[in-house]
Amino acid sequence: MTDHKYKILIGAGKTGMELISLLLLLAPLCAASTNSETPRPRVNAALRVHLPREVAVKDKDVTLGGGAIVRGEEAVVTKASAIPLGRISVADQKITVDRPMVLSRLACNGIPASKVTLTGADKVTVGWRRQVIEGEKFVEVAGSFLKQSSPTFSFDGFEPVRVPEHFAVSASIGDIEFAPHLVEAAPVDKATVGVALIADGNQLGMREVTFQLRYRARRALASTNIDSGSIISAENVKIEETVSDEPEPADWRAPYGLVARRRIAAGTVIASNMVTPVKPEVVLKRNQTVLIRIERPGLLVTAIGRAMQDGCTGEYIKVRNVDSKRVILARVRQDATVEPLI
Repeated sequence: MTDHKYKILIGAGKTGMELISLLLLLAPLCAASTNSETPRPRVNAALRVHLPREVAVKDKDVTLGGGAIVRGEEAVVTKASAIPLGRISVADQKITVDRPMVLSRLACNGIPASKVTLTGADKVTVGWRRQVIEGEKFVEVAGSFLKQSSPTFSFDGFEPVRVPEHFAVSASIGDIEFAPHLVEAAPVDKATVGVALIADGNQLGMREVTFQLRYRARRALASTNIDSGSIISAENVKIEETVSDEPEPADWRAPYGLVARRRIAAGTVIASNMVTPVKPEVVLKRNQTVLIRIERPGLLVTAIGRAMQDGCTGEYIKVRNVDSKRVILARVRQDATVEPLI
């Protein structure tokens, strides 16, 4: 009885050992089946990463190799150096990289912290190494272009309305060419020049420079005090050349022979609203008999009328037809006849 129990215990123990062995064999397969991703290979070689306090990179995409000094086995260094740390979006942006971030990125790429030795600063500030084209350079290029184009324009000079913003490009870009061109639809007193930046046949960007144009023009200046109603002449007005924001009108002429509408002080620039043409003489008096004439090619119609008001040459006055008693509006001619307004 004792032997039988012993045999049973031995059998049960053997079966238990077989089950344990089977479970140990199946355990790796279960672990693998529950993880759908292929585990990253672990790096055995040691890696040394030194963090400077501040560094400038050529490209906007920052990698570990650009922001830190990486040493170790060549294959591991190549892999670690290519790990991205971030991207610089604008010219003055800074990216801060600290030690936990470095270790985390390395671990995600199969390089455990146990294989990494960190030295240097606790964190590194990464900026963009760039070349800056000053706004004054765009003004210089645009101004030279405008001077070469001056035969197209009749201006005497120009000056920039404002200096454009600086333009920053990567330090890795080689020769940069400037391509200026005239921007259309500018006001008559201004000219806008666009300056494009070209490198390797590609346009990097553009800045526009607007210039205030200066024109050589003439103006009439009162040389003495001019009373209202006085005739403008060379005795009380002088003509001088000046520089203006607007071109001289094509029909400009000295205001000689015009009448001052109000008192004009000496030294005042005479504007068109300060003077008026001399009023023509009255050729028809009120109640004066007048000849009404309608003249067309092959047709002449006349009638006798009476002026109801004084009239100067070119003016329209009321005239009463003597025969019909009808009042009409007629233009006074230089020969003192009138022509009805039809």
